[in-house]
Amino acid sequence: MSDMEDVLDRQERERRARMRKRAASKKAQRELDEQLGVAVAMLKEENQSRRGSQEGRASNVDIHRHCRGNNLLEDYFIPQSLYSDVHFQARYKMQPHLFNKVIHDICNYDDYFVQKKNYAGDLGLLPEQKFTAVIRMLAYGSSADQMDEIVRMGKSTILESLVRFCDAVENLCTRDYLRRPTSRDLQRLLQKAEFRGFPGMIGSIDYMHWQWKNCPFAWQGDYGNRKGQKSIILEAIAGFDTWVWHAFFGVASSQNDLNVLGQSLVFNDILRGECPNITYQVNNTVYQNGYYLADGIYPRWTTFGYRKDVERCFGILQAQWAIIKGAVRLFDEEVLRNIMMTCIILHNMIVEDEYDYDVDEVYEPDPMNTTLIRIYEKPMGPNGEPVQHDPLVRDGTFMHRMIERYTEMQSSYIHEHRQVDLMEHLWAMKGNEGQ
Repeated sequence: MSDMEDVLDRQERERRARMRKRAASKKAQRELDEQLGVAVAMLKEENQSRRGSQEGRASNVDIHRHCRGNNLLEDYFIPQSLYSDVHFQARYKMQPHLFNKVIHDICNYDDYFVQKKNYAGDLGLLPEQKFTAVIRMLAYGSSADQMDEIVRMGKSTILESLVRFCDAVENLCTRDYLRRPTSRDLQRLLQKAEFRGFPGMIGSIDYMHWQWKNCPFAWQGDYGNRKGQKSIILEAIAGFDTWVWHAFFGVASSQNDLNVLGQSLVFNDILRGECPNITYQVNNTVYQNGYYLADGIYPRWTTFGYRKDVERCFGILQAQWAIIKGAVRLFDEEVLRNIMMTCIILHNMIVEDEYDYDVDEVYEPDPMNTTLIRIYEKPMGPNGEPVQHDPLVRDGTFMHRMIERYTEMQSSYIHEHRQVDLMEHLWAMKGNEGQ
């Protein structure tokens, strides 16, 4: 019995010894951790005072980003802000309520723009700081380094905000702000065109070049023109209010307008037979298809007219968003496409916000054309029902209808005859206004 008690006592003493040893080890480890923490803090402070822990490496500088964010809120984003709505619109290119709507939608789409805490517990950047940096880069064509002085953000953060902003705008707003004209839109476009002396005109088409400064060396032969300038082509269709109804971007500048037209999807609806049937009369001649105003390089198709006014839209786009006016310095072609589409979508949003579409416009009667333009959502058959078109497949079975539409669209006779009728119509309508 005594032997058993001796064994138990020995085990108890050993257990207590192990516990005391473990407690002493933990205490020593805590003291060592505290000493290391103090040493790291002292070393960090010493390195900041000596401008870097390594030769040639700058120290971390407190750029007071939270203070600048609060100043930005006081300048533009509080009820009694320092700058008025006029200054806001001049610098952000849109009204405050539209800007706030964009911020709300994008923050719900991508939480990257929402202010969050990092792992150290510090608050990040305000959404207004990130959006201000992006809008200023688009509106003024500024570099990321220039934006650092305004919003106190690093270059990489500003560029990431730009890419994410453009991606969010394109994904959220393309369906509503780069859509095809509805029946109401077509009626408004045709009424305005008829008032201007061009019955049946549904817009104007043209191309714009965006210079690409940092085009990769391997692509410079494809994207360079005869003068050696590298650029990318934008095809656009705009209405009288400069709303862009169609945008096609990404073709290399070594190709001319006809090559771009051949790659564009602008006439796919006509080939499918899904375009609205527009009937109008010019100089006592009835026509069935609408047309776009274009310049002399375009082929003599029935879908083109004699002249264009889309350059006004391009001028407004470049005045609003200076980034597409100068030479772009980014490298990724997909990022450039997102930027271009974002600028067009924002332009359409501003047009919708500032143009009063609900007001009743009074058009002067056209004495030479008393027949109203008629629009149908789909071509109508003899029985009054919409025509059901054959599906377009490339097996040769149903291709004859597409070929017929393509041949009809390329009719130079109708094109030239309509040009003559439009000239006679304009002369009879407005030729004697100066007398």
